[in-house]
Amino acid sequence: MQPDAAATAHPSLSFYSAATGLYSSLHPSLPLPSDPSLSLVPHLFSHLPLHHHSLLIDAPTAATLSCADFRRLVSSLAAGLRHRLHIARGSLVLLLLPNSLTFPVAFLAVLATGAVATTMNPSSAPAEIAARLRDTAPSLVLASTHNAAKLPPLAAPLVLVPDTFQQQHDDQFDFFFHALLDPETPVEVGVGVGQDDAAAVLYSSGTSGRSKGVVVTHRNLIATVELFVRFEASQYTRPARDNVYLAALPMFHVYGLSLFAVGLLSLGCTVVVMRRFNVDDAVRAIRRYKVTHLPLVPPIMSALLRANPPLELDSLLQVSSGAAPLNHTLIHHFLHAFPHVDFIQGYGMTESTAVGTRGFNTCKHKKYASVGLLAPNMHAKIVHLESGSCLPPGSYGELWLHGPAIMKGYLNDDDDAFTRKDGWLRTGDIAYFDSDGYLFIVGRLKDTIKYKGFQIAPADLEAVLIRHPEIVDVAVTSDEDEEAGEIPVAFVVRKSGSTLSCTHVMEYVAKQVASYKRVRKVIFVEAIPKSAAGKVLRRLLKDSLVDASSGRSRL
Repeated sequence: MQPDAAATAHPSLSFYSAATGLYSSLHPSLPLPSDPSLSLVPHLFSHLPLHHHSLLIDAPTAATLSCADFRRLVSSLAAGLRHRLHIARGSLVLLLLPNSLTFPVAFLAVLATGAVATTMNPSSAPAEIAARLRDTAPSLVLASTHNAAKLPPLAAPLVLVPDTFQQQHDDQFDFFFHALLDPETPVEVGVGVGQDDAAAVLYSSGTSGRSKGVVVTHRNLIATVELFVRFEASQYTRPARDNVYLAALPMFHVYGLSLFAVGLLSLGCTVVVMRRFNVDDAVRAIRRYKVTHLPLVPPIMSALLRANPPLELDSLLQVSSGAAPLNHTLIHHFLHAFPHVDFIQGYGMTESTAVGTRGFNTCKHKKYASVGLLAPNMHAKIVHLESGSCLPPGSYGELWLHGPAIMKGYLNDDDDAFTRKDGWLRTGDIAYFDSDGYLFIVGRLKDTIKYKGFQIAPADLEAVLIRHPEIVDVAVTSDEDEEAGEIPVAFVVRKSGSTLSCTHVMEYVAKQVASYKRVRKVIFVEAIPKSAAGKVLRRLLKDSLVDASSGRSRL
């Protein structure tokens, strides 16, 4: 595609270098900590206000943690983990927890010991949990009581974690967790851990369509705090501590983690924690706690618009969307329903520790469909899909990112050579910059399915399906869905003579995966289209879905 007229007329745009093909942020660079021995928790604590207002509120019970409570509990739990369970640098701790007041405390306490935290969806099926345990070999598992029955026999200790710190002690539930809180033996958080040390392993489908562990460092997370959360707060005149955020996004995912378990805590604003999203509960929480900021994903936006009667959420000042693409119709309806709300989109990946772009609507530019401008200190390329050359504004190509938040790599160096080149992250997303420096995401090279903001690797579902004795071959792709964004669709080749039904296939998968990963549509075919090299031609499968919706048949 040729560059747009504006870009051709202004080859010296301040954010784009025609000589190098590099895009730079329009925002001034921000200084980041230079001390190599600094780790995330001391950095957060250096910003954490000393006042005693509510830092975290449990939406259903109104239980709270003040800034002082939070600092004390992170240090106490870190001391207990280190002295009683010998968790230290080199250890890896799996968090199988829902959103709760204890999630941020547990996550940061693990990092304060020098250990590495890895998070997982608490609704995962037993087989998925067992696979993750094999992949990471944790030294400790922190899980809710609801997940205990799904865990296989463990070589590592298991600690059951309550949702709040106000619950009564129960020998069968959280007594041991409370006993871990060791205020008598102080621990100096983050000692012996530096910026380049691994802090967390967060799972993503990456660029080749399989789930893999993204290793992020303390430096990456500090960059997230400074270049995403604190930077965004600095763009508004309202004091950050006056803002109230609703944590409706899961904290095990990089989007929710970067906000609610890390970055926002440094600002001293109030975070109201929902254990899981429900539109009625969300509306009650927004009204009860006078929520001002609502980070969300497209399905939550859809749910708010479908509410009957129409909602009046006067306290909301800003709604920000990420994790999955938004269609223009949904944006239009939202702006009509909530004209008083500042609506923005952002772009980031697990591999970029949620840092990429952020939207800011000014009097001059109200580009609601854009994911915004590059964050400070970030650079980008738009790379031609065939030639590999760098493209100017207005031209479509693969988005590459470079900056201090880009991951250290994948666990066990999985797919690293393909994804990173000379420090650049190949995102697998097709995008372009306009002549004002705003980024627009057009599509994806990678096959990842985004169902209600959750990433689903087709290869994971294919591995489950191919084990069925009556399935000869299978390929999974996505179909568009108004409510979910995308849904997984399985194209299945049955064994000759099989009477396998669509319902049977969907039920078979549902028993083995988390609810959001379930196959929502099954299509039986004679063969899976493949290239000469044996690669599944998913585009033909997706095209067949479009043809089917218009009454044509291609496969």
